[in-house]
Amino acid sequence: EVIKIERPGAGDDTRHWGPPFLHGPDGDNLDAAYFHACNRGKESHAIDIATPEGQAKVRALIADADVVIENYKVGGLIKYGLDAASLIAAHPRLIVCSITGFGQDGPYAARAGYDFIIQGMGGAMSLTGEPDGAPQKSGVAYADIFTGVYSAVAILAALRRRDVTRAGAHIDMALLDTQVGVLANQALNWMANPAKVPGRMGNGHANLVPYQAFATADGDLIIAVGNDSQFRKLCDVIGLDLADDPRFATNPDRVAHRTALIPLLAGTIGGWLKADLYEALERVGVPAGPINNVAEVFADPQVIARGMQILREGVPGLASPIVIDGERMVSDRASPAR
Repeated sequence: EVIKIERPGAGDDTRHWGPPFLHGPDGDNLDAAYFHACNRGKESHAIDIATPEGQAKVRALIADADVVIENYKVGGLIKYGLDAASLIAAHPRLIVCSITGFGQDGPYAARAGYDFIIQGMGGAMSLTGEPDGAPQKSGVAYADIFTGVYSAVAILAALRRRDVTRAGAHIDMALLDTQVGVLANQALNWMANPAKVPGRMGNGHANLVPYQAFATADGDLIIAVGNDSQFRKLCDVIGLDLADDPRFATNPDRVAHRTALIPLLAGTIGGWLKADLYEALERVGVPAGPINNVAEVFADPQVIARGMQILREGVPGLASPIVIDGERMVSDRASPAR
């Protein structure tokens, strides 16, 4: 059970992050679609934590809780007596997860941090977009989402530790830490060669070639070659004798000679129909796929077969991607009404 504390009246800010807004059968405004994307299955309580009565209500809820998640600025809950130290002192087995923009310490600790800001500060935007274009944020709030996923992992780890130690914990999750953490290979590329700062490569890959989108005669197709065997198969399919060319024989060779290879591939791939090339590559085991818009995603037979679009109490939503022993984890409740 997940209980969400909202302000009386207006509720969570994301209820108003629209349009679009969802509407009930009678035309009632059910709040922004954005809110419903984040709150399926939760129970909502409208409580003014600035009042002694509200603080008492929150403490009563916490008395039966295993985990408290809060995303106030650092120190913002102290004046209400609802900060992590106070809560854990009262409930030694409690897990408190604090999610902030920059963490509980450091020179930026007191700052607010939104996803867009963190994508910029954390380096992701410098890596996203065309080489000659402006930095771009992702189309989804990935800093927020990644931090939520990491927070869930941290909470599960803290609960497992509590099974052994019988002690609670204060988890310090920062959006900036998470965004830096998911720089992954690009961070290590820079650490291995600090003189070369990774930059925007469009749909190309810093460490694999060819691993990008190509224009066919009727649309773009992603071709993701992960090893030399797949490259040879790609060359066989499209009829180019490049696999034994010393410039392209191995992936390091192809990375070094990217600017020579890509035009050769693109010139031939451009003469194929997308569906024909997709099918031909699939037959020989070369990973490829289309670039779908959101409507095409939910019309995809694989997405339909996996049941990723759901309806709860008249409210549409996304199913959890987690499947354990054949059972998908899906809440039976819609997002909470005001």
